[in-house]
Amino acid sequence: MGGLGWEHAWGPQDDADSVATIRRAAELGVNWLDTAPVYGHGHSEEVVGRALAGLPADERPLVFTKCGVLWDSADHMAPPDTDMRGLRGQVEASLRRLGTDRLDLLQVHAPPRLGPALERYWAEMVALRDAGTAVAIGLSNHDVAALEAAERIGHVDIVQPPMSLLRREAAADLVPWCAGNGTGVICYSPLESGLLTGAYTAERIAALPADDWRREASAFSGDALARTLALVDALRPVARRHGVGLADVATAWVLAWPGVTGAIVGARRPGQTEFWPAAAGLTLAAADLDEIAAALVSTGAGSGPTRPAAGG
Repeated sequence: MGGLGWEHAWGPQDDADSVATIRRAAELGVNWLDTAPVYGHGHSEEVVGRALAGLPADERPLVFTKCGVLWDSADHMAPPDTDMRGLRGQVEASLRRLGTDRLDLLQVHAPPRLGPALERYWAEMVALRDAGTAVAIGLSNHDVAALEAAERIGHVDIVQPPMSLLRREAAADLVPWCAGNGTGVICYSPLESGLLTGAYTAERIAALPADDWRREASAFSGDALARTLALVDALRPVARRHGVGLADVATAWVLAWPGVTGAIVGARRPGQTEFWPAAAGLTLAAADLDEIAAALVSTGAGSGPTRPAAGG
């Protein structure tokens, strides 16, 4: 929903479609939204604010955003930098774009290259929570050592790692740490930017717009793509047994890990949100998890633990 004109753009996006998508998600029962300032260099937050402004207060989803990634206003195609300087100014800008005076969750987007050390920036985050500017605070893309250091200063409410059938490393250490410390886990990219939905072929990827970042991503080409497509084919029997789509299975697999609180699934159009309730309600049986684990091994797709303990 950040639109065009920045390094990680997904191709053209109509703001009206974005607003309609958010409102349809709310109708389906989605009660939280994840965004960040860097998405479209402020544009995604503005779109979210516009969508929320048209909803009654008791129907508005919670709003989760981030801080700590800044971009070059003179060159929007330059890679953004991780920077925790001027934290309060970053937060005030997000509040203005979102049209709110309070964030339901504020997360540090990634370990910063610039600015103060973790102990200082996490203390600032705790102060924002204490002041009520953020109801909850969290860390995204931080490892267990960082979580332990932050926890000594103030409780880490939420951690946001990448996690999917292809990127499973967080299940080895980070998710168990969170489960043991009362910290929620919201996983991003459970569908790996669409790769696990069954919607992609090598031909479709080659036809993506020239300004779509996926054209240059290693996961969308070569051996990695071949292994992923083989895994997707192996998931089809599981989806058929449950009468759902491949995206439901991939999302439910992430949610099956003990300690995982939620999964962030993206959508560009209202119709892409329709499967979300089914995915959230799908429980994979022990036999399903065994079959998926075997497929991960046989295809060699991704890396990390292959099976959650859920389901037996």
